[in-house]
Amino acid sequence: MPAERFGSAIRAGFRYARYNPHLRATLIRGAAFFLFASAYWALLPLVARRQIAGGPDLYGFLLGAIGAGAVGGAFALPWLKAKLGPDGLVATGSIGTAIAMTLFALARDPATALAASIIAGLSWIAALASLNVSAQVALPEWVRGRGLAMFVTTFFGAISIGSAIWGQLAAIVGLPVAHLVAAAGALAAIPLTWRWKLQTGAGIDLTPSMHWPAPVLAHEVEQDRGPVLVMVEYRIDPRDREPFLAALESLCYARRRDGAYAWEVFEDAAEAGRMMETFLVDSWLEHLRQHERVTNADRALQEVVRRFHSQGAPKVTHLIAAEPDQEG
Repeated sequence: MPAERFGSAIRAGFRYARYNPHLRATLIRGAAFFLFASAYWALLPLVARRQIAGGPDLYGFLLGAIGAGAVGGAFALPWLKAKLGPDGLVATGSIGTAIAMTLFALARDPATALAASIIAGLSWIAALASLNVSAQVALPEWVRGRGLAMFVTTFFGAISIGSAIWGQLAAIVGLPVAHLVAAAGALAAIPLTWRWKLQTGAGIDLTPSMHWPAPVLAHEVEQDRGPVLVMVEYRIDPRDREPFLAALESLCYARRRDGAYAWEVFEDAAEAGRMMETFLVDSWLEHLRQHERVTNADRALQEVVRRFHSQGAPKVTHLIAAEPDQEG
């Protein structure tokens, strides 16, 4: 297939992030952590100069201590992850970050600030490594670069916004209060974001299944023709209506994630048990890309839906927007 166009490739990345619950959970947890952790990065020069009355050498030592803490924490990550799991590790990193910012608020001597920096480095690597792995395991090969770009954008975006917020707050209420407010926010973010679990995509098979049969065509279709209406007809036992709709709702996210829009389910008013799943795709080429993007995990979801179908395989129909013939 031809390479994706730049604009459509970016839209596909945003769409995938929106409809992939594993990546979306990682972005939410990451934004919550980085927004508050950005406080000590933004305010560290002022802590060195104003609170401790140091100079560039002290600021360099504080940065070095953060780096040393991160390097030391990296060696302990396998053990910590085995004990705490990814969610517990990020929560521990948030608690450590809150402790570090509290120490920065109280620091009036280099020793306290250096201790805070070491704790900050340990906490930073614990959270960052867990979030980074969570983003990677949630992504199949075809969209991994764009998905990780979304993660990095969230990372730097939260730090940029947070730095502006904490700088303004420090200018109004002072450095100690700004650090304490950020510490309280980091702690509050733990229960508020706990329902979005990390690394839930680790056990999911995201390799392409390639199980969709090639569409049957009466004539050659230009790749840029569209939109394409895909209809899947199911015949189910009317008593299974509710569980069938629940299973189909799970499949909806996979359809939308891989390029579909305007997804709907219709039932025949004259014949009980006749259900029609419909969705639109921008172009014929985009629908062909869907065939290549379907994963083995999606295949398992489709098998759950098809168990409700009572008459062979569901009937799939492709309709393409009609265009008048061009003459001359």
